[in-house]
Amino acid sequence: MQRQKSILSFFQKSSPENQSSGNQQVPQFLAKQQSQNVQGFGQPTATDSAVEITGTDTPPEKVPRRIFPASYVGNESKSGSSLFASIMHKFVKPDDREKASPSVALLTIPIGDQDRNEEFQVGSQRSTENDNEKPNGKFDQSRVVRVDSDGDILGPETPGTQRLVPRLKRIQEDVIKFEDEYSRSLLGSSKKLKLLEEPTPFEKNRGDASDTASKFEWLDPSRIRDANGRNRDNPLFDNTTLYIPPDALNKMSASQKQYWNVKCQYMDVVLFFKVGKFYELYELDAEIGHKELDWKITLSGVGKCRQVGVSESGIDDAIQKLVARGYKVGRIEQLETSGELKARGSKSVISRKLVQVVSPSTAMDGNLGPDAVHLLAIKEGNLELDNGTNVYGFAFVDCAALKFWVGSIIDDASFSGLGALLMQVSPKEVLYQSRGLSKDAQKALRKYSLTGSSALQLTPVQSVTDFAEAFEVRNLIQLNKYFKGSSNLWNHVLENEMHHDLTLSALGGLITHLSRLMLEDVLRNGDVLPYQVYGGCLKMDGQTLVNLEIFSNNADGGTLYKYLDNCVTSSGKRLLRRWICHPLKDAKEINNRLNVVEDLLAHPEIMLVVAQHLRKVPDLERLLGRIRASVQSSAALSLPVFGKKVLKHRVKVFGTLVKGLRIGFGLLQLIENEKRIYALLSKLFKLPALSGSDGLRQFLAQFEAAIDGDFPNYQNHDVTEQDAEMLSILIELFIEKVTNWSEVIHAINCLDVLRSFAITASSSSGAMSRPVIVPRTKNLTSSQETRGPVLKIKGLWHPFAFGDNGRVPVPNDVVLGEDTDDYHPQSMLLTGPNMGGKSTLLRSTCLAVILAQLGSYVPCEMCVLSLVDIIFTRLGATDRIMAGESTFFVECTETASVLQNATPDSLVILDELGRGTSTFDGYAIAYAVFRHLIEKVNCRLLFATHYHPLTKEFASHPNVTLQHMACSFLYRLTSGACPESYGLQVATMAGIPEQVVEAAAKASQVMKRSIGDSFRSSERRSEFSTLHEEWLKSLVALSRIGDCSGDEEDVFDTLFCLWYELRSSYGLGT
Repeated sequence: MQRQKSILSFFQKSSPENQSSGNQQVPQFLAKQQSQNVQGFGQPTATDSAVEITGTDTPPEKVPRRIFPASYVGNESKSGSSLFASIMHKFVKPDDREKASPSVALLTIPIGDQDRNEEFQVGSQRSTENDNEKPNGKFDQSRVVRVDSDGDILGPETPGTQRLVPRLKRIQEDVIKFEDEYSRSLLGSSKKLKLLEEPTPFEKNRGDASDTASKFEWLDPSRIRDANGRNRDNPLFDNTTLYIPPDALNKMSASQKQYWNVKCQYMDVVLFFKVGKFYELYELDAEIGHKELDWKITLSGVGKCRQVGVSESGIDDAIQKLVARGYKVGRIEQLETSGELKARGSKSVISRKLVQVVSPSTAMDGNLGPDAVHLLAIKEGNLELDNGTNVYGFAFVDCAALKFWVGSIIDDASFSGLGALLMQVSPKEVLYQSRGLSKDAQKALRKYSLTGSSALQLTPVQSVTDFAEAFEVRNLIQLNKYFKGSSNLWNHVLENEMHHDLTLSALGGLITHLSRLMLEDVLRNGDVLPYQVYGGCLKMDGQTLVNLEIFSNNADGGTLYKYLDNCVTSSGKRLLRRWICHPLKDAKEINNRLNVVEDLLAHPEIMLVVAQHLRKVPDLERLLGRIRASVQSSAALSLPVFGKKVLKHRVKVFGTLVKGLRIGFGLLQLIENEKRIYALLSKLFKLPALSGSDGLRQFLAQFEAAIDGDFPNYQNHDVTEQDAEMLSILIELFIEKVTNWSEVIHAINCLDVLRSFAITASSSSGAMSRPVIVPRTKNLTSSQETRGPVLKIKGLWHPFAFGDNGRVPVPNDVVLGEDTDDYHPQSMLLTGPNMGGKSTLLRSTCLAVILAQLGSYVPCEMCVLSLVDIIFTRLGATDRIMAGESTFFVECTETASVLQNATPDSLVILDELGRGTSTFDGYAIAYAVFRHLIEKVNCRLLFATHYHPLTKEFASHPNVTLQHMACSFLYRLTSGACPESYGLQVATMAGIPEQVVEAAAKASQVMKRSIGDSFRSSERRSEFSTLHEEWLKSLVALSRIGDCSGDEEDVFDTLFCLWYELRSSYGLGT
């Protein structure tokens, strides 16, 4: 009994606040008074809603709940309902639990949160009372509420009275306290073990809520249906909707209906439901909150609804965490205050509405990082063109920058164009019709979703109406006045598209999705721009971007983007990515960029001052997009609490934009003072007029004055109702010159990227040189000689291959095509040992061309080239098993694209073509492809192979030069053919057992003797190969034809090859 008194005295201690108030008592909940009974599930209470009864899943309140009044003294002598009985179950043996009589819990709850003015009865029960708080802030002691208490309900242990700590930390603390308590007891080790293993009565009856299935049968995974009644096994199942039986919906309370009427249309969205000053998640969403945020799920009320929650102060952080982990998150807000609710009537339920849905692909605020956040919609055409090609319309949006891009692309069976689109845009999410996109195209989407620089979410759309017909999309845009804030008329942009109906349908799918996510402001004020995947630039398909490691590296190594990225601003980094995706194909534009880079290198003091200004510039592109989206957008500002937060954020964004533009103006003014570089930059982009009576400087000064006067502390301004109107007027005036602001931002971004090129050139570990772009002459006059494509690079090294391991790059010389000094073949047949550096040389050559046509310096001592129109690559041994494609099939698919699309101005890189099948089949394919490219296409070609007989076949071909990597594994390029591949040496280096390597060496000698017996003249193929036989047969056939009607070009090629052979055989000079 003495122990019970000591425990009871613990609960009788008063707080410091209570001690200072003398004999002030607090209201109590007594047991079983009159008809104050707990309502059942779905039944609204009749009590006044002014009393706040916080749920069991709310964070700690600022004022802790008192268990007993300070003046209370326990009376154990009384019979009947004893106060000590509320904790008696802690001392009752588990076997005696059923014998224990019901007890009465005496709880004290602070009253007075006016906003939390109603119950939400999705399984949780809240009793409400009249407002017990007096104007002086003290509680009315005469008001008491009595509720029945089950013996299993632990009064002092509600989550509202506990610290909000992570679940793992709670478990660790509980284990420590348990062990510490029982280590001091007199119990034996066997009894300790029994207590550890045996669950308490509370755990038996309640269990872990996270492991408890929902009591709603229609939420059972095996019974879930979409709005059309289809189950999950149905291929047409729509995971965005939910079917709720009408009888179940009719039994719900008004607040329940509010939630489930929204949730049944947004099953793919985690919905936070606003209740007073808290946001709560229910059922399936509660599981996500428990899993991702470590929130404890609770079961409360008769309905046993699973729920978790967070206070107003933590909602933004919770949303950002869930969005970062790939979830779409929505907020159902209260549309009125408790005072407005009372004015409508005590029996009314507070109005609520879904006001915001944030997804990873449409995020506009928070920590987005420098990379663009894109949402892409694709529509496949239903017409099949020649050679298995097809057409795709697409539209994508950057909600933060408020920009839409639309376009179309014709693609082949390898889906290289679709891959280029995905690699260039790098979307967070792709929308497509599940029944409107072919299976092969879906395989391509999955393929490039694994090779991109960011995680890609594929979202198939089941509804046919989402991707509507072109005329329906036009009507939708006109009816809702979408894109009225666009600087370009949306219909004019689409009219210039070859397949505008297909493009418009893709745009319709994007519009439908954004409208569902409550992004009407983005649709009304968005800017529509055309997008060309390959238009007017050096063409690189999706596989080439992957092979050359432009944006991603499977080994987590360097990329071209990382190598060039010395940009300071986030918008500059995004512009750099767009430039890399579209290298120039115009010599004048390339030289204009190179002139600026060269001038910056000559004046490092200018680069230093430019960097100092750029570091102070915020992300102006996104800030301008957010301000444009807020034009004529006042609906969100009318919400009680959410609206104030939106207005405060809008003030901060506008103030930051105005101040950031002032810093940008200072940078551009500095450039204007440097006449030389100003003249060079003016050839690249339009520099807006800053000074003068109509200049932007004076116009911006007016907004600066308004910010300093009305919002001096714009970063954390305490907003009022008058601020909304003032800010709206300022924004409307500011947007009048949105085109000028965009020009200023673009100029700053271009300057940032060009400075990045200069920094890269000055800080590289090897030699860097300015490329020389030579024009391609084609019969300009009858007396002028035709010059073919050329690529001459001296001292070439890979810019980022050895950046992490500290190795020094090895320079090599690559010469392809005609030169002023001498004629060089356009094709290189490259051999060499494994690990000799063949693939590194091939990639280095391509990267040099890309850098040159970007307007950047090239990692070499000297570079001369004529412009390249397309780069093709076939590198590495890769398969797509998940897509049902073997290594050899992938090789053939990529090679087919090269043969079908290569031109004389192309650069083709083929590495190890023909492996993956039998030796003879692989050799035959490599031979045929190589010969076709050097005789029919006549492009610049680097062909790496381990098929050494090819070197014998083409040793004396006038269009081929033989090169090999030195056999010392030093990445050194040397003339001639390599005698062998040194595969056995590489096997030894890789750790293959010595006895296995020795056996392989013996088998190799046997095979060589066998081949030597079959092909007795194999070592003399260079003197008389199969090519010579075909040339002679062609010449004999032509001599027998009286009237030659053959292809003149083929005849000329044959005669030229024979002449070259005769000259080489007899050692004749030119």
